[in-house]
Formats: sequence, structure tokens, C-alpha cells
Amino acid sequence: MNEKFFDLKKEKQDRMINAALKVFATKSYKHASTDDIVVEAGISKGLLFHYFGSKLGLYTFLYDYSTRFMKLELTTGVLSSADDYFEIRKQMEFAKMQVLRNYPYMQRFLESCAAENVNEALMATEKQRNVLSDIYAVLKNQADRSRFLADVSFEKLDAMLDYTISGLMNTHFREASFQPEMLYEEVVSYFNMMKKITYKP
Repeated sequence: MNEKFFDLKKEKQDRMINAALKVFATKSYKHASTDDIVVEAGISKGLLFHYFGSKLGLYTFLYDYSTRFMKLELTTGVLSSADDYFEIRKQMEFAKMQVLRNYPYMQRFLESCAAENVNEALMATEKQRNVLSDIYAVLKNQADRSRFLADVSFEKLDAMLDYTISGLMNTHFREASFQPEMLYEEVVSYFNMMKKITYKP
């Protein structure tokens, strides 16, 4: 990637990043087209290739940028003193909401990368693939599990909430009603409900 990309005005950087995130997130690496990306971004194809060289170069940049951006928000957004599982999850989702205000498709892009099966895309992101999952694990492991009822499986509860959040996000996008604040409020309502039925009285 041409480092001069970061010399562009922030508005243009974000326009190009958001266009690429949207196309890769909704079409996958194999079916994403640089033609679609430049139309979405309102730039020339020559400019895109000047900064990123190829579709793979752009994809690799996006993955690295998204991982670093999300990591920063998560590690600064969750208090190290937090030990209530649901409070930790709320802080994690609030950090993600801050990201999605600037980059609405970043979370969906990262999820699509996790399901990617094209070899060149997998090879390009191999070194960074566990960065966020490791951070999620560290943050969730701050939780005091003794607060849960004896028959509650922490792993199943955590997986269920992950699926719920992903499903809610996809629903919001399908209905063309995505607003990070609304998604956050809905997610929190699920956390509050589950806390009432999984924590000891």
C-alpha cells in the first residue's frame, strides 16, 4: 500500500475505506469488484490502484486497518476493573458502536473475513486472524463467573449473545434502518433480560 494514502484528506480516506468495507462485506472477497468500489467511493479506478495496487492489496489494508481500529476502541473502551459479565459486554458493544458511527460496515466486514474461503484472502490476513478473538477472550475472562446460576453454561450463553448481536445487525442492514445507537440500545435490552434469568438472586 502506498503510505501517501494517509496524506489524503480524512474525508476522502474514509469515503474510500467505507466504500470498500461495504462492497467486501456484502459481496465477499471473490465477488467484490473494484468497479463497484470506485463507483461507491466516487473515485477513479486509477486512483484506487495507485494507493492499493490491487484488489488483494486493498483487502489486506482494510483487514489490517479494521483490526487495529477495533482493537484500539475495545482495549480503551472496556474498564480493566469491570468484572460483571454483562457490563463488560455492554462496554464492548459501546466501543463497537463508536467504530460503527464512522465505519458502518466494519463489523460486518470483519465477520465476512472470518467466513472467507478464498485462499489468497486467507493467506493475506493470516497473521492478524486471531487478534480480535484473543482480545474478546481476554475481556470476557475478566468476568466473575461465580455470579451465574449453577446450571448456566458460560460458553453457550456467550455464543448465544454473539449470534444474537450478529443477527440483529444483519436485520437492521436488511431493513435499511441501521443506526449504531439503535442497535446498541437493542443489544443492551437483550443483555439486561439475560442478566435477570442467568444471575443468582
